[in-house]
Amino acid sequence: MTKFRPLQISRLHSDTQLTYFNNGLPLHVSLEDSALKVMTDLQRVPAVSVHPESTIDAALQRMVHGGVRMLFVLDAMGELVGMVTARDLMGENPVRVATQEQMPRDEVRVADVMTRRGQIEVLDFDEVSRSTVGDLVLTMKQMGRQHALVEEKNPQPQVRGVFSASQIARQLGVQIDTGGAVQSFSELEKLLVDHDS
Repeated sequence: MTKFRPLQISRLHSDTQLTYFNNGLPLHVSLEDSALKVMTDLQRVPAVSVHPESTIDAALQRMVHGGVRMLFVLDAMGELVGMVTARDLMGENPVRVATQEQMPRDEVRVADVMTRRGQIEVLDFDEVSRSTVGDLVLTMKQMGRQHALVEEKNPQPQVRGVFSASQIARQLGVQIDTGGAVQSFSELEKLLVDHDS
């Protein structure tokens, strides 16, 4: 018969901090590190999603609870139909849709402002795995987006990962303005220029 024993009990230290989930990414990276070190891998971290019929306010709440600024849009069968960003939900699109459809803004749905699956630009996982963080920063700057999806084609096409400009900036240790894609890359661009000098 196994003999059990009680564990030692102590009091929490006054300087104890809470451990935060780091989605498996290293805290600090350099521009020469593998781009995979800044990719949120959906094989390890669950994707945060929303239904296309959800209101934009419900989607914003989902983002807040998930700690993200981009949601995958999945239909009732769990199929990917698009993606929606905080900018899509808080920018001018909801106001435009509400005006055109003559409805209150709080009735605008995710489907009305999302980027549909066929319009989403993606990066190839195999190429990403051979690239650096610096390569990725330049690519995202060219795309003019805060997020980039990574598609893996084996055995069938699937979204394997996500890059976030704000996550990359945190890992590089630079501040970025999340107000707009162009402005947000100014600090990262400066880092690239300084690095090449």
